[in-house]
Amino acid sequence: MAIIVGIKFKNGNKVYYFDPKDVLFDEGDGAIVETARGQEFGTVVITNKEVEEKDIVQPLKPVIRKATAEDVKKMEKNLADKDHALKVIREKVADMGLQMKLVDAEYTFDRSKLIFYFTAEGRVDFRELVKILASIFKVRIELRQIYERDDTKMRGALASCGRPCCCTTHLPDFEKVSIKMAKIQGLSLNPQKISGVCGRLMCCLKYENAYYSEVYKEMPKVGSKVKTPDGEGTVEQNDLIKQTSRVRVLLSNGDYDVRTYKLEDMKIGAKQSTSDIDAMPDTEE
Repeated sequence: MAIIVGIKFKNGNKVYYFDPKDVLFDEGDGAIVETARGQEFGTVVITNKEVEEKDIVQPLKPVIRKATAEDVKKMEKNLADKDHALKVIREKVADMGLQMKLVDAEYTFDRSKLIFYFTAEGRVDFRELVKILASIFKVRIELRQIYERDDTKMRGALASCGRPCCCTTHLPDFEKVSIKMAKIQGLSLNPQKISGVCGRLMCCLKYENAYYSEVYKEMPKVGSKVKTPDGEGTVEQNDLIKQTSRVRVLLSNGDYDVRTYKLEDMKIGAKQSTSDIDAMPDTEE
């Protein structure tokens, strides 16, 4: 077992573990820690807690110190100065005619590096731009190309459900989402209805996919024969939420009727199998 504190950083929902080194932290405290990018200012979201070694990504780096009032002022200055940095780079990009859209900028905590995030349809030769920016800001410059989903995550937006996008509020990482998930759930395949603000498939397609996939395999195949309390019929449609099927039944008087039956009330000859799911054309995002 090991004692950790959980820390989040700007523009991120992922929690990273650090060694508190016998310092007691409260939720919301600032902390200065060493990362791959150098010293960073983070916010404590998990106070001193004992966890198992297997839950830790080794080596567990120590917290350098609890953030002081001076550290907070420095962090606030870094945030305030990014607006000027963005204004400057936008002017330079326009002057040079570069095909790139600036999304955000940030100074590392110790101001040893200034990072700019941008999107572009293809590769951009920004070597001359980096030289110009380095001469203006007198720090190391890094231009980092990101993609549509990262753009939405960093800037935030409202999803079609009316709530802030999941990537900006609670998702620590982007997970695999595929068109197959929409097919299994019986959703419209109209891109406008299953795509998020970023133009990619909505992250929430993943949330209930395990349930839909399991129920899908228990339901009868559409077009297959089933036995119902009213006789034999042909499955026309399945409702995975209610676990019911619409069946075209041949009644005893020779007439046909479409009726709805619960899964447990039918004797199924052919279920939808995993192979049926795997056979669906799939597009991963």
